[in-house]
Order: sequence, then structure tokens, then C-alpha cells
Amino acid sequence: MPDAKPIYVLNGPNLNLLGTREPEIYGRATLADIEKACAARAGQLGRTVLFRQSNIEGELVDWLQEARDKAAAVVLNAGAYTHTSVAIHDAIKAIGVPVIETHLSNPSAREEFRHVSLVGKAAKGVIAGFGATSYLLAIEAAALLANEGQSA
Repeated sequence: MPDAKPIYVLNGPNLNLLGTREPEIYGRATLADIEKACAARAGQLGRTVLFRQSNIEGELVDWLQEARDKAAAVVLNAGAYTHTSVAIHDAIKAIGVPVIETHLSNPSAREEFRHVSLVGKAAKGVIAGFGATSYLLAIEAAALLANEGQSA
């Protein structure tokens, strides 16, 4: 394996409420369930994950900057910041590590204000709309990119 660095899985605001927050949209899996599934899938691919959640935009930016030197790739569900954060967009552009934007729901099929993704404009790719499976698909994409030595 070309790189033993972990895949960072970063989660934005309100994702700590998964399992109980609007389960008809986001499903019943908790963030802890998703973390466990991501770790298992990454392990099957010879990788590890570092899994974090914050409701604070600046903390997500700090973690993205940390990923510059410490992560093989990043899976990012920025939650509502996806549509509003120039700071997260700029951090993704600055780090030179592949970032996969992911979402449980399909933002394009929801309210109009969710149709624009500032994160997606900076990310290597976007996986959305498959519920908790979106994360597993993003782990696979991140591992593939890390193994190929691709950058953002």
C-alpha cells in the first residue's frame, strides 16, 4: 500500500442527531452506526478511518487543514455548511488531499437552497442519496484515490 495514512471522515452540523432527526429523510442509522460501518469497510480495503463530527464551521476547517499532512483522503459530509461555507470550500482547495463530498439524502432532489454545493465545487467527487451507504461508497472512492496517489 502506497500510504498508511487514515481516511478522515468529517461530519458537520446536526449529524450528531442522526437516527432521531428526520428519519424519513436521513434514515435511522446513528452517527455511531455509520462510524462503525466506515471503519469496517476501510479495514476491508486495508485502511483506517479517523471519524469526527462538529457543529462548528471553524473546527471543520481546522480538521481539513490537519488532513493536509495526516490523511490519505477525506470523506466530508459538511451538512448545511455544504451550501454556505466559502471557508470550507477554500480549505478543500488548499490541502491537496482528495476530498469526497457525501450526503445521506440527495440534495438536488430537495429544497432549492440545497441545490448549490460550495463543497462540491472544490471536492474531487460527490456521492449522495444512498442513505448510510453513501458513506461506504465514499470510503471506497477515497481509498481508491489514496491508493492511486491522486490529489484534489
